[in-house]
Amino acid sequence: MKIVIFGATEVGCLLATEFFEDHDITVIDKEENRREEFSRLDISFVQGNACDMNALKQADILNADIFIACTSIDEANIVSCLAAKKISGIRTICFVSKEEYKNTLYFEKNNGLYGDFFIDYIIWPEELLTQEIFRIVTVAQALDVENFADGRARLLEYKVSPNLAIVDKKVRDCKFTEDTVIVGITRNGELFIPNGETVLKADDKLIFMGTSHSLDILAGTFFHDKEYVKNVAIIGGGEVGLMLARNLESLKIKTKIIESDYERCQVLSEELSHTLIIHGDGTDLKILDEESINECDVTISVTNNDERNLLCSLIAKQLGAKRVIARVSQVLNIPLFEKVGIDIAISPKNSAINEVRNDLAENDVDILATVEQGQGEVLEITVKPEFSGKKIMELQVPAPSIIGVIQRKNKVIIPKGDTDLKYDDILIIFTKSEYAEMIKDFFMVK
Repeated sequence: MKIVIFGATEVGCLLATEFFEDHDITVIDKEENRREEFSRLDISFVQGNACDMNALKQADILNADIFIACTSIDEANIVSCLAAKKISGIRTICFVSKEEYKNTLYFEKNNGLYGDFFIDYIIWPEELLTQEIFRIVTVAQALDVENFADGRARLLEYKVSPNLAIVDKKVRDCKFTEDTVIVGITRNGELFIPNGETVLKADDKLIFMGTSHSLDILAGTFFHDKEYVKNVAIIGGGEVGLMLARNLESLKIKTKIIESDYERCQVLSEELSHTLIIHGDGTDLKILDEESINECDVTISVTNNDERNLLCSLIAKQLGAKRVIARVSQVLNIPLFEKVGIDIAISPKNSAINEVRNDLAENDVDILATVEQGQGEVLEITVKPEFSGKKIMELQVPAPSIIGVIQRKNKVIIPKGDTDLKYDDILIIFTKSEYAEMIKDFFMVK
């Protein structure tokens, strides 16, 4: 597939790095914006502005399959996508940073009056970040949460604290809840696929898949005493903080926002009806102490500054915050946040990259989610006739992977080795990203 990327930004570099091995990548931007990382990639670089038809033609847009605009200027992204669509009818993906642009462009796409002159996919990274944080917040102590099969099945990730009874036990001896399966373990930053003989260690991150009900029981039995998150503190009242508070209000979760800008506090007070708005500095130890951060189930720092989020999070941890989630703008900073003890560090850019990855996936092989900074993938694959009637234990899958869930019509099955596959079953498979193509090829036999 030939992909043209407009924007030598961090997002552009992440996209090029993600896809250059399997696709033909061309990046358009001014030479002075070109990041050093691009020089290590086997890609083409066109100096110019993709709003200019000549730059698009120089990038061979007529023979391209996908055009992605991800500069830091929304208007340039929109104009370039419309220009690319006009020239070649190519599939276009546009990054925006403002809600009004996303809403307007979405309306245009779905308005029949605009014909073929529209943008196919609009990505607002802050919205994706909000959705990801919200999923994690609503499941006590979870490091990651993904929903499948209309919410009837889930992926949950938990960290093994040293005092848990499962430490130094083999997986097969842990007696995890029925209808759950452990599909991945991250140890010292490296993800691997476990088996029954794998011994669990303190500080391991365990990834489970199963029915939502059974995972709720698993979580309450092994990883936390409290079943529900009841109160949340948000540091930073920008767009992400506002959207999070709205979502939390909808679940009647007690929420407070600490925001340093007085005028923004007034806006928040008008937009939110059940959230406590506090005018103050999230790095002020006295304010966090007075607001009893240690009593909140979750503290979330979502200002637009990494250093500030790190400091706020560290202070909250020092005061005894139970679980801390931090927004990280620079993806390379995520390991630093995790190394100094922040429970969960999430980047809007990573969330956006996952969306693009999913959009580029083949129609019949969908990437439902990625975990552990892209080390693992959850694939959705439909069973072909050749595999109908085979037991899972009989499959000679070419790489480590686990079928975590089977959707059979309206039924959700957590399979075992002797489970028979049926034609048109939908398999939800967990594997390492490096094995994903091998797994896809295996199940997509002609």
